[in-house]
Amino acid sequence: QVQLVESGGGLVQAGGSLRLSCAASGTIYRNHVMGWYRQAPGKQRDVVAYIPSGGIANYADSVKGRFTISRDNAKNTVYLQMNSLKPEDTAVYYCNANLWTVSGKGMDYWGKGTLVTVSS
Repeated sequence: QVQLVESGGGLVQAGGSLRLSCAASGTIYRNHVMGWYRQAPGKQRDVVAYIPSGGIANYADSVKGRFTISRDNAKNTVYLQMNSLKPEDTAVYYCNANLWTVSGKGMDYWGKGTLVTVSS
């Protein structure tokens, strides 16, 4: 059973920083893409950033220059360093991974989410 477990959310003042982590556990043959999505109250879930294995990171326009995604392939872990946080960054942040597991190639997995609240 593959699981994604996020950590690092919390309450921070505008202009502050937080670092999110997400570790994938279970039988994983290959880790294709890992990324972060977020969902604000009353809004749809949107991509924040994603990074393919050995590839180039991609970011939503709203976080470019402020957020940095990175991954540790040996640990099947992805990180999101969030700087210069704004109140509009307040959301539940979800980790996503596209993995090759015993269930098949290219399977999508989601974490349960971690709340980030940015106060003004």
